[in-house]
Amino acid sequence: MTARTVVADILLGLAVALVLGSSVGVLVMRDVYQKIHFVTPAALVAPLAVGLAVLVQSGATIVTAQTWLTLLFVVIAGPVLAHATIRAARIREKGDWRSGRGGASSQPSSRRGGSGASGGSQS
Repeated sequence: MTARTVVADILLGLAVALVLGSSVGVLVMRDVYQKIHFVTPAALVAPLAVGLAVLVQSGATIVTAQTWLTLLFVVIAGPVLAHATIRAARIREKGDWRSGRGGASSQPSSRRGGSGASGGSQS
C-alpha cells in the first residue's frame, strides 16, 4: 500500500464515520429542528472528505475535476435544502413561516367568523 492509498482510505473512513454519527443523531433527536443540525456534517463535511480522498488517490485528473464540480453543487445546495426543510416544517407546525404570524389561533376574531351577537354563538 502506498501513502496515497492510506491517506485516501483514512479520508473515506472519516466520511463514513461522519455519516454514521449523523445518522445516529438524526435517529435520537426528537423534532426536525434538532435533527437538521445532524444532517449538516453528512451533507457538507463528509462529501468534502470524499472529494479530498479522490484528489489524493487520483491526483489532478478529469475525474477529480468532475468530483469537485459535483461537490460544489452539494455544498451550495445543502444549506438551501436545509433552510427549505425547516421552513416547510415551520409552515406545517405554525401555518406561516414568518415570526409572530401563525395559523387560525393568532388571527383576529373578526377573521375567524366574528364575535358577539353575530358570531354564531348558540345559547
